[in-house]
Amino acid sequence: KKKVAHKAKKQTLKFTVDCQQPADDNIIDTKDMEKFFTGRIKVEGKTGNLGDKVSIAREKNKIHVTAESPFSKRYLKYLSKKYLKMQQLRD
Repeated sequence: KKKVAHKAKKQTLKFTVDCQQPADDNIIDTKDMEKFFTGRIKVEGKTGNLGDKVSIAREKNKIHVTAESPFSKRYLKYLSKKYLKMQQLRD
């Protein structure tokens, strides 16, 4: 018997980073954070390689990240904390 590989539908994951309160208080700039994510998110071990696997969109004070399956919320959280550390808002 031959094993037939199924073409599974790619699962797309959607994450939203809500920067409403810090942006209202002029603590962080969502435009900078979006640029940071664009430059830092790794796809297949390479930064600046978003391609069509990951898309980042900004809507007022929210940043929407849409990605294909192997992408974790923890990674996004890690990058958010890294951004805050860079802005010296985190100890």
